[in-house]
Amino acid sequence: MKSINCKGKLITFEVPKVMGILNVTPNSFFDGGLHNSLEKIEQQTERMLLEGADIIDVGAYSTQPNAPFVSEEEELERIVPVVKHLVNKFPDIILSVDTFRSEVAKQTLDLGATIINDVSAGNLDDKMMQVVGSFKAPYIMMHMKGTPQNMQQFTSYDDVMHEMIYYFSDKIAQAQQHGIVDVIVDPGFGFSKTLDQNYEVLNKLDLLQNLDVPILSALSRKSMIYKFFETTPQEALNGTTVLNTISLIKGANLLRVHDVKEAVECVKLYKKTYSN
Repeated sequence: MKSINCKGKLITFEVPKVMGILNVTPNSFFDGGLHNSLEKIEQQTERMLLEGADIIDVGAYSTQPNAPFVSEEEELERIVPVVKHLVNKFPDIILSVDTFRSEVAKQTLDLGATIINDVSAGNLDDKMMQVVGSFKAPYIMMHMKGTPQNMQQFTSYDDVMHEMIYYFSDKIAQAQQHGIVDVIVDPGFGFSKTLDQNYEVLNKLDLLQNLDVPILSALSRKSMIYKFFETTPQEALNGTTVLNTISLIKGANLLRVHDVKEAVECVKLYKKTYSN
């Protein structure tokens, strides 16, 4: 059974888990600027935990396509007070930090964060895996080419899934060499992929099970939904639920979402259907 060790607490994926997104950025595509005080951040975190989130994923750098660059200093200024506050307010919280910078990872893990969620899988900071390994923290590695600023220029593949499996196999081996025991892979929907490639990856998501590590699916309100319907992120909840369901059927172990209640219901209905 797939599992991760979170500071001595074993998280198993016999039942898929839900990760609630907590953006403390002014410009994230769906909820940018909403959580702009520690009070609002605490309220949103408590709400997601009460709705059934197993993990809270906090990020201070928007990685949507063409997102503006944020300095390391600014990222630390945004995220360090948040991690301190949440770890103090919710002592049992499993807190994931969404960053590709090793210094941000180091400081937040020091403060009590549990997991590092790196969109670059170490490509944007060659010290990242070393830092994560030194803490024995679980590491989420995502598939992306280039940087958040230019990734949509890199969407040429002979076979997107073949290339992704090769990429993750290499990255998992690197992580193990740095002492990282627990790895989760994220196919990176919307990152270095066209709309059609995103749906091809979702259709073949079960191939990632060959890596024998947990699979994270992060589809929540993304452009592959709202651009397909020619709507907006605000109108993409129903589409998110549909694609989350497909993800679970294809073997996803962890759903990263803005809307925790709906994702928890999705998991419960999936388990009810497939456990009989």
